[in-house]
Amino acid sequence: MSPVGELVRPSTVTEVQEIVRERRFVLPRGGGTKPALSTPASETTVLDLSRLSGVLEYDPAEFTFTAWAGTPVREVEDLLTRHGQFLPFDPPFRDAGATLGGTVASGLSGPRRYRYGGVRDFVLGVRFVDGTGAVVRGGGKVVKNAAGFDLPKLMVGSLGQLGVLVELTFKVFPAPRAHATLRVTYARVEEALRGLLRLNTSGFDLEAVDLEPPGILWVRLGGREESLEARTRRLVAFLGGPVEVLRGEEERALWEGVREFSWVPAGHALVKVPVTPRRLAGLEERLARAGALRRYSVGGNCAWVAWPLDLALLHRTLVELGLAGLCVLGPPGRPVLGEWGGEAFARRVRQALDPQGKFGVR
Repeated sequence: MSPVGELVRPSTVTEVQEIVRERRFVLPRGGGTKPALSTPASETTVLDLSRLSGVLEYDPAEFTFTAWAGTPVREVEDLLTRHGQFLPFDPPFRDAGATLGGTVASGLSGPRRYRYGGVRDFVLGVRFVDGTGAVVRGGGKVVKNAAGFDLPKLMVGSLGQLGVLVELTFKVFPAPRAHATLRVTYARVEEALRGLLRLNTSGFDLEAVDLEPPGILWVRLGGREESLEARTRRLVAFLGGPVEVLRGEEERALWEGVREFSWVPAGHALVKVPVTPRRLAGLEERLARAGALRRYSVGGNCAWVAWPLDLALLHRTLVELGLAGLCVLGPPGRPVLGEWGGEAFARRVRQALDPQGKFGVR
């Protein structure tokens, strides 16, 4: 049995294999920015991947890169920025020290998932150590590679339960040259929800759409500077009423604060709830009644809920609504709340890749 709280920092893939083979329980950890997912609650070896860090391959002309799993997201984004490129899924907790491996294992994406898709859409290849200590490779290093079992997609949101990610390949996009954000204020949350649904079906090319209850819609545009002004005017006319337009540093800082969750108070957990715009009204009514801080992102397809550390009431609420939640910031233990489907398939995959049950939060 591993001692409680043992922390090991391998510097090679071979060392990762040896640790997995020798230890009874193993919890992979990247930057530790999501403690509810990276803090063991029982006798588990924490496998810190910070020494497996650095970009291995990057060809800007191919719009792909390969890096060690422990590479900080910020380091990658700084490199991409020098070549006018970026990670479009807007990885959260970048400034806090999130790593590529932790971002993939947690399956988290930021507000720009609205326009570009989530982390699942940008992982081309993975290399990981499974529960037997074997090195497994899935996917490839080029965009056109779709043959075989899709291990890269399975690793997204796997919470470290399928293996220890050691290497990842991503595709990237050219970065928008300019941005503008519209702040639309409604008197009541019902009007804001109608505004959000209207935007989702409007056909405008929008980069992000967030609802901050009770009545603020944040709408972000990105693209070429010479066309942005005209696009902004058309969107203001479509929305009607009083609209504030943010640009420059104020605009950039706004979305960085959203991506880093600076609005979450100390002493609160942060829970991600996948939802749909049509189900937002029911969720909003229950969260508002409980006094929860919340923000609806990705056009109403993702709710972020800040909640006191006792999560029992939120768990019951999600069960009653038939929704699932993933606790990202909060106490160690079981991070999943509410109702989760697909357990039979997940169990079969875990049995294939981790037959001895070594991995994951317990």
